[in-house]
Amino acid sequence: MKTLTFESPEKGAISFVDKRRWLWQLSMVYPLFPLVGIGVHHLTGYQAALFLPIVLVYGVIPLLDWVFGEDLNNPPEEVVPELSQDNYYRRLLHLTGPMHFVSFFVCAYWLATQDLTWWGFVGLAIAAGVASGLGLNTSHELGHKANKLDRLVAKLVLAVSGYGHFCIEHNAGHHRYVATPDDSASSKMGENIYEFALREIPGGFKRGWELEKKRLQRKGKSTWSIHNDLLQSYALTAVMQIGVVVALGWMMLPFLIIHNIFAWWQLTSANYIEHYGLLRAKRDNGKYESCQPHHSWNSNHIFSNLVLYQLERHSDHHAHPTRQYQSLRHFEHVPELPNGYFGSFLLAYIPWLWFKIMDPKLLALNHIQGDMSKINILPRKRDALVNKYARVMEAQPVSA
Repeated sequence: MKTLTFESPEKGAISFVDKRRWLWQLSMVYPLFPLVGIGVHHLTGYQAALFLPIVLVYGVIPLLDWVFGEDLNNPPEEVVPELSQDNYYRRLLHLTGPMHFVSFFVCAYWLATQDLTWWGFVGLAIAAGVASGLGLNTSHELGHKANKLDRLVAKLVLAVSGYGHFCIEHNAGHHRYVATPDDSASSKMGENIYEFALREIPGGFKRGWELEKKRLQRKGKSTWSIHNDLLQSYALTAVMQIGVVVALGWMMLPFLIIHNIFAWWQLTSANYIEHYGLLRAKRDNGKYESCQPHHSWNSNHIFSNLVLYQLERHSDHHAHPTRQYQSLRHFEHVPELPNGYFGSFLLAYIPWLWFKIMDPKLLALNHIQGDMSKINILPRKRDALVNKYARVMEAQPVSA
């Protein structure tokens, strides 16, 4: 274990050991989880094994989050500069990039060379898509950095899922408008995940393209040129995906359709749960207040954070976007999800259950305390929700 030390005039010697230092490697190898199903299928011949990765993601990980619970510890601020400069954490991200390509091509090869039933084919294609969707998490962490190599790796990884617009849309769009009605990637109270997807996916593409167009115009460059970051990533996507069709046959077309849809669905699922119903106040000058930790739903669940580069400490990430994953903090009195991301995804996929659990949590937040004017509500459901929860709060007031 590496010990970080700092001599403080007020506090004396401060030392810190990142007990999860080697466990962060789980995030590096996690994109390879579809290979678990392939390996068991190879050894046993049972096609049902191809669904094992899906069971791991949506069954085992939420259970492990429940078993291991939460970690509320933060690194001392005095050692954060040294912790942030430790290249070990950055190297893990760079090594994760190739894992997404390995997972994609191995899954494609296995589907093309094995005599699978339609349901076995679909199961592995879904698992491959979920793994590629995790590439958006890798790109998310690298895309916030100023280093050119970090941004290049982020761009390359986005090509696996065909979501080349993500980094610019996320950094310049989502982070600017997060937790406001103007953000296509912030879900509203009363909006289920399926209608959110119909707004978020095309909205993200449109905003990403417009932002890149403006960036190139400021530089005096054409939108349709090699300088367009989106087109660079999309070009690599085309090479990869057309390449597997040429190399492995037309059966790759249904694989790519399923793969891409489920890869995109991972980002939509994360965006849906991360800011549900949260609203930044608008000042008198028409501008929104700065993003604070209470404008994001947070999770400190241990296991899923270890496989997602601590993405789930989302409150600190949005308040301090350049802070590195190993240094992200827990805050008191911020919105807390009932489980890690994958368990929360499952809740979101059942809208009535999501609303039943999350709407009362939303209303009870310290900065809201039942005040519906402080919530980002789906306009067409506003009156119904205001009336519904006004009656609930009259019967059972929210305590201060």
